[in-house]
Amino acid sequence: MVDINRYARHISLPDVGLEGQRKINQSRVLVIGAGGLGSPVLLYLAAAGVGRIGIIDDDNVELSNLQRQVIHSESKIGNSKSDSAKLRIESINSSIDVVTWSERLTPDNAAEIFSDWDLVIDGTDNIPTRYLVDDMCKILGIPWVYGSIYRFEGQVSVFNYHDGPCYRDLFPEPPPSNAIPSCAEGGVFGVLPGVIGAIQATEAIKIVLGRGEVLSGKLLLYDGDIMNFKTLNFSKSADSSPNLSQVREMFEQNGWCTTESSNDSEIHEPSTVGSGMFHHLSAKQYKEKKSDGWNPYLIDVRSAVEFQQIRISFTDLHVSHEEILSHVSDIPEERDVILLCRSGMRSQMAAMFLIDAGFDGQKLYNFDGGIIAWSNEIPEDIL
Repeated sequence: MVDINRYARHISLPDVGLEGQRKINQSRVLVIGAGGLGSPVLLYLAAAGVGRIGIIDDDNVELSNLQRQVIHSESKIGNSKSDSAKLRIESINSSIDVVTWSERLTPDNAAEIFSDWDLVIDGTDNIPTRYLVDDMCKILGIPWVYGSIYRFEGQVSVFNYHDGPCYRDLFPEPPPSNAIPSCAEGGVFGVLPGVIGAIQATEAIKIVLGRGEVLSGKLLLYDGDIMNFKTLNFSKSADSSPNLSQVREMFEQNGWCTTESSNDSEIHEPSTVGSGMFHHLSAKQYKEKKSDGWNPYLIDVRSAVEFQQIRISFTDLHVSHEEILSHVSDIPEERDVILLCRSGMRSQMAAMFLIDAGFDGQKLYNFDGGIIAWSNEIPEDIL
């Protein structure tokens, strides 16, 4: 029975109505992580009336979480995040069936946990977990909503929707574990998870309703610092397929961040992107290649104000990532190209723009961590 009073504003929408609200009430959504992204996702799913919500998170609430993880409160510090989130959901909507796991998602428990769900929403940013989610969802035929945040920037997409592109189509291979910045170094603008998490919840409810144009085959990129949204298209690859043995190896390797931020979305994505992929490049890798005589062309794609504040002394070209295509003729085709921004996201966008325009992706290197990582690890190059 649909609560007509509670969901009146949904029911009054011509494209939702009573039948649409019934679909929402009967839906089953699993949310991985009750941290920065999981907080707004869970709050809005509860308010919308999703009938069964699953939460998996192995972390406890800490004071530092409260800057952005709005589902938790000071009174829950020290408690399990999954239990804290469950209590908050039940205080919003007592009719919802909430299932929790206070444990880490692993290759050993994923198949059991993923069974019997209509949709998965990933609120983590642990790279091995992302590949595990993608592989399990593809094997089980479940669509999933992806979200990622880093400093002031975020990404959203929908994978495996109606047999559409998956995460491995966008990021075929994970980067080396040591190319990922530490959790504490990453940082995140407090309100950013609210923006990205709300978009994830929007996509989830649209999928449940079976309406609207979802972000399948599209990567939505958001820069909160300059208040800019961009959407980049990508396609399904015939080469992408689940690789659980690779995922298990990643879980067993040392170096991957598995502490608080494995459920807190504070690590940026690998910079190796789908068809026509470009390379990711850490500061350590750059120094090694440079010592062997490597002579790349360096493009800084930050704003003019950022460039004046701090820059690499031997920058070959400075142009906003949005204007990169107007300078294609200035980029030497015979040289490798390093793309650099503040943290690595806008330079990733610039690389994708260049590849879409026909530039050879194998000559493109996205500098992981951007100018921040460069200034920390190679300060002698900074002006």
